[in-house]
Amino acid sequence: MSTNKALRIVPARARDVPRVLEMIQELAEFLELSHEVVATEESLREALFGPRPSAEVVFAEIGGEVAGFALFYDIFSTFRGRCGLHLEDLYVRPRWRGEGVGRGLLAYLARLTRARGCGRLEWWVLAHDERAAAFYEAAGAMAKDEWNIYRLTGEALRDLAAEGGDDPLKPLPGA
Repeated sequence: MSTNKALRIVPARARDVPRVLEMIQELAEFLELSHEVVATEESLREALFGPRPSAEVVFAEIGGEVAGFALFYDIFSTFRGRCGLHLEDLYVRPRWRGEGVGRGLLAYLARLTRARGCGRLEWWVLAHDERAAAFYEAAGAMAKDEWNIYRLTGEALRDLAAEGGDDPLKPLPGA
């Protein structure tokens, strides 16, 4: 891996939403998961730049060309009482692999984590993606074997939400 001195990490802006979607589609194709992408420019614009942004994106640029991107969001540790960042996706275009782009994105996120006063940066890696695991371990990350990932979606999410109770978006009386 070389360290690319021309590498710039720049935050995405609202006008970059088509580029964000393009990078997501490239990542999905690389992972052979294109059939799972349902994100649209509209859904990304709302998630990244709407009234309540839920994620952020940065691009890695070399000579004005997008070489990679990272999408991340805030998390919180109840035990530590501190914030953290969750890296949802990091992708480097094939042409730029081995040029320090991925490491540059990861180092930027580590600096951002510290600058925000957060205590950790974490992410998930597909179990079969040995290359990604090796990349992250080379950066000093450790796999956490003691946790299982659970996900509630679709019908199961709908059914559980239908069990009633207060509307979570309705303001409390006197608030």
